[in-house]
Parts: sequence; structure tokens; C-alpha cells
Amino acid sequence: MYGLSADDLDLQARARSLGDELIPWEGHAEANEGRLPDDVAARFRARCDELGLRATNMPVELGGGGATMLQQVLVQEQVGRVTNGLMWVASTPPQWWVEVATPYQVERWLRPTVAGERSECYAITEEGAGSDVTDLSATVGRDGDGYVLDGVKWHVTSYNHADYAFFEGVLADGPGAGRHALVVVDLPSDGVSVVRTPAYSHTLDHHHPVVAFEGVRVPAANLVGGEGDGMSYSYAWFRFERFMVAARCVGAADRLLAEATAFACDRIVGGRPIVDYQLVGAMLADCATEVFAARSMLYEAARGVDEGRDVKLQHAQASMVKLACSEMAGRVADRAVQIFGGRGYMRENVAERFFRELRVERIWEGTSEIQRSIIAAQLVKRGPAALVSGAPAVVSGTAQATSAPTAAGSSAAMVQSTT
Repeated sequence: MYGLSADDLDLQARARSLGDELIPWEGHAEANEGRLPDDVAARFRARCDELGLRATNMPVELGGGGATMLQQVLVQEQVGRVTNGLMWVASTPPQWWVEVATPYQVERWLRPTVAGERSECYAITEEGAGSDVTDLSATVGRDGDGYVLDGVKWHVTSYNHADYAFFEGVLADGPGAGRHALVVVDLPSDGVSVVRTPAYSHTLDHHHPVVAFEGVRVPAANLVGGEGDGMSYSYAWFRFERFMVAARCVGAADRLLAEATAFACDRIVGGRPIVDYQLVGAMLADCATEVFAARSMLYEAARGVDEGRDVKLQHAQASMVKLACSEMAGRVADRAVQIFGGRGYMRENVAERFFRELRVERIWEGTSEIQRSIIAAQLVKRGPAALVSGAPAVVSGTAQATSAPTAAGSSAAMVQSTT
């Protein structure tokens, strides 16, 4: 199914093997704030390298796996079957950095990250700037031959495991004042401090603290790309991560479907397995149908990236798969809890853990509402055919879309855009 090649299937099988080995440790992680024993965690890091699953998205010449987008989706889908963030051992460093990293940045941060010797976190979100990252108040000011960073960042995921951060802020001065810049900050650094570490619904060893950057000085060599280019890198990161979120959601839903089906076949009520009762069988049928549809959509969109589909169309379809797969996974988790009944409300049950963990997938990397806004805007700019059927988006130099008929039933107006 799905037209996967022999190489695709081999990588998928290796990722599934890692997931299968991690699953028995979910209970331990749940009981220990997401942590595994140090020796076990080290063993899984080594196992990840042995299976060729670290940095699959990075070029081979940097020590990465050189995988296609479809293959990266296959890996994340399989490790997404595991709860408690244990799947994050299969790390994916920021691929967009490869295109703009200076030789200094490659050797200091990028290559060691690919090798698993360093790890990063993103300091982008703020209290008043979540899905709309254009509304940042953090600043990047000139300071001689370097920069000074100021701002308070929220939800800095994996800060407790990172030894450097990407900090995005508004340029405070210079020709690019008001535009965004992205700079690298080594951790720890003077002026960087944790304000607080909130507790979240999930039980992960990767924390998401509020972090203050107060007068943090970094050399000019830490600037990523050019001044004013910060947003373009954030958009590239969002595109990639939306695919990865979608993939992990499909993997989680697939695991839930398998576990709930097995339970429904074994659980006897009134002398019959509960799968025989139509209301239970219908929930399973809906889950199976939605998993199949979401996976098909995800794989097709990933192939579009590999084929070099227009980047703005990629951006729209990344939003489409993130929206569809995250919403689908939430529905599947809810049904799974219901099928397991009281057992589904116990933290030792996979359905309960995924019920909590999957909720954030509709929020981070852009809320479902933001995804819908992106998709709607692209419908107007490029037309429905470009987004859903692969038809050409441009006719005679303009993108075409048809508006809805008016209440009087008049002919639809043509909406054109060259963007």
C-alpha cells in the first residue's frame, strides 16, 4: 500500500523496531516524570544511531540520514506510536539551517547536533505572541560588533536538555529595524535565566519553561543568515514541524486503533465481545477510516515536497495535514478512552496517556484555527484545484479561484492574485 519503495519500507521497519523497544518503558516514564534510568536512556540513544534514525532529515555529508520528506514522515509516524515523549530520541535538527549556516556555525553547532553531541531549543513564543510570531516584543539590538538580546520567551521546549537556543527578536536599530533576526545563544549564558517551569498535561522529560533573556550579549557570528531574515527561517521550521506533528499523530492514532480493537475483541460483556455491539464497532470503524484517510493525505503531501512542489503550496498543504491529522488523532484518542471504559481513565493505559498528550498537537506549531486561516488564504490566492487536486495554480500569470455564489444566485466572481 501507499506505493512505498524498498528503501522506504526498510527505514519504516527500523523505526517501528525502535518504537516497539520503547513502548515497554512508557509505564516507567509515566511514573517518573517522563524520565528513564540514565543507562536505559543512553542505550536507546545508541540504538537510535545503530538503526540510522538520528538526524534522518540532514544531509549525508554532515552525518545525517539524507532521507526524503516521505521517509522522514515514515520514521516519525512509527516513533509517534510511543507515549511520554520517548520518541524524541529520534531527533531532527533544523534542516533549514544547512542552507545558511556559516562554516563557523556548521562546526560549532550544526555538525555536533547531527552527531547527537549537542541539542537545541527554540526561544520564539512569547506571552503575547503565540501562533502569530510576527507580533514579538523581544529585541535584538546592535552592540559594537555583536548583539544584545532582551525578552521573555514562553514554552521553550526541551530547554532542560539543550545547550544552545535559537532566539528570535525584532531588530531594534539599523537598516532592518522592525524586522526579525534569529541568533544562536549558548546555554548557559550570562543574562539567561528560567523564570518558572510550568507543569503541563503530558508527562515528558522535556520541559517547556518561561525563560528570560536580559542583556544577553552574543557575537555577530551567532546571527543566522542576514538581519531581517528571521521570519523566513521560522516559516521553514513550521512547515517541517507541521509535517512531523502530523506524522506522529497518525502513528499515535494507529497505535490506539490497534490497542482498542484488541481490547474490544477480548472484553466480554453479556457473553459477547464488545466489538459485536454496534456502537463500539462503529467507533472502531470511524477510527480505522480516519487513520487511512489521514495517512493517505500525509504521504501525498510529503511526496509533493520531494517533487519540489511550489513552496507556498507546500506551506498550505503542511497546514492541511497538520490540521487534519491532529484533529483526527484527538477524536481517535477520545473514542479509545470510551472503548476502554474505566480502564481508559487510568494512567497506566495508553489511551489515557495519548488523550492528554495529543491535545497539544492542535495548539503548538500553530493552532488549528491558524492552520485554517492559512489554508483559506491560499484557497483565495491559488484556487481550490491547486490545493486539493494538483492542478496548475497559475493560468496566464495569475492564480485563479472562484468565490461562492451570491445570495441572489449570480455568477461567481473571479478572484485573482499573483502572490
